[in-house]
Amino acid sequence: MKKNFLITIFSIFIFIFSIILWISNIYNNLVKLNENIKTQWGQVENVYQRRADLIPNLVNTVKGSASFEKNTLNQIIEARAKASSVSINKDDLSQNQINKFQKAQDNLNNSVSRLLLIVENYPDLKSTQNFYELQNQLEGTENRINVERNRYNEKVNTFNTYRNQFPKIIIANFFSQFQEKGYFQSQKESNKSPIVNFSN
Repeated sequence: MKKNFLITIFSIFIFIFSIILWISNIYNNLVKLNENIKTQWGQVENVYQRRADLIPNLVNTVKGSASFEKNTLNQIIEARAKASSVSINKDDLSQNQINKFQKAQDNLNNSVSRLLLIVENYPDLKSTQNFYELQNQLEGTENRINVERNRYNEKVNTFNTYRNQFPKIIIANFFSQFQEKGYFQSQKESNKSPIVNFSN
C-alpha cells in the first residue's frame, strides 16, 4: 500500500514538473521572440531618426535658392516636428500604435517627396553638390527604412504565429507583454499607379 502511494505521489510530482518545464519553455520562447521584436523596432527607429536628421540639412540647402517656395519648406519642417514627436513604447507595439507612428512618418515622407518634385523646376539647385549628396543620402535612407520595416514585419510574424498557436495562446494571454504585435502596412492608395502628366 505504501509503495503504491509513493509511486502515485512520484508520478504526480513528475507530471507537475513536466508541465512546469513545458510552460517555462513556452514562456522563454515568447520572451526571446518579444525581445527580437524590440531590437528590430530599435533599428526601425534608428533609420527613421537618420532621415529626420538629414531633412534639416536638405531644407537649409534648398533655402539657399532665393526664389524657392517657402510654404513647402514650412510644411516639411512641421511634418518633421510631428513625426519626431510621435513616440511609441516598445512594450506596446500594437497595431494601433504602429498605425499612429506610420501615419506621422508617411506625412513626412509625402512632404519630402513634394519637395523633391518641386526641385525639378530648379536646375541650378538640383545640380549643386550639397543637394545631390543629400538627395542620395535621403534615397539610401528610404531604402534602409524599407528593409528595416520588412525585417520588423518578419519578426512580428514569427512572434504572432508562435503566440497564437494552441495551447501557447493560453499561456501568452496570461502575460500583458505577449499581446499580439502590429505590422507596418502599405499606404492606402499605394496599389494605384501614379499618373504621369507632362502637359504642364
